[in-house]
Order: sequence, then C-alpha cells, then structure tokens
Amino acid sequence: MKKAGILNRRLAGALAGLGHGDGVLVCDVGMPVPDGPRLVDLAFRAGVPSFAEVLDGLLAELVVEGATAAEEVRAANPAATELLEGRFPGLALVPHERLKELSAGARLIVRTGEARPYANVLLRCGVFF
Repeated sequence: MKKAGILNRRLAGALAGLGHGDGVLVCDVGMPVPDGPRLVDLAFRAGVPSFAEVLDGLLAELVVEGATAAEEVRAANPAATELLEGRFPGLALVPHERLKELSAGARLIVRTGEARPYANVLLRCGVFF
C-alpha cells in the first residue's frame, strides 16, 4: 500500500501510464467529458475536492511542459486565473469551445468537484530529463 502521494488507485495507475506529450485534462464538475479519454472522476460534492487541491496533487507527481486553459477564465473566475497563471507562467489561453475540442484528444481526464466556472486546464506531459 502506498503511504504518500496520490492514493486513489485508478488515478495513480492512470498517471503511471502517461508518456511525453500525453494530455491530462483537470476539470471542474461542469466540463463536458468526451468519449474516448480515460476518466477518473473524483467529484464527491460541490467543491470537493477542489480544482486547486487536485491540480497541486497532480503537479507533485507529473512533469508538465505546457498548459492550456479557456480564455473565459479571466473574466469569470479570478481565483482560478491566479492559480493557473501562478503555476504556469507560459499558460496558453484558447476559447472554451476550443478547449472542449482539445480535451477529446487527452489521454486522461481528472474530474474534480470544483463548482466555479472555467476551472479547467489541459496539461501536456513532459519528461524529467
């Protein structure tokens, strides 16, 4: 049994299978989930677990070389904007409809319980060397 890091067995296993260039969408409870990518649904109640908690947990275990979010986050969710811009200085912004299109190509989707709008980010996995 693991004693640290991500303890959810489905999520830990899915992360172990990721490679360079794979996409991981971390999303709020309202983001449409496309058919295709593997889904790990962590949502329990509105706000639990939060987008920030899940994102920080993933960033502790993944190498990320890029991130994309919806440009609408800036006007609709200042807290998520601050979080994303703080974690990803080179954050790419696209229209929300485009983010939904891009999410269909993700290898993994991690759904949080976040109930504030546009708390979504598509991560691009990197390598540790």
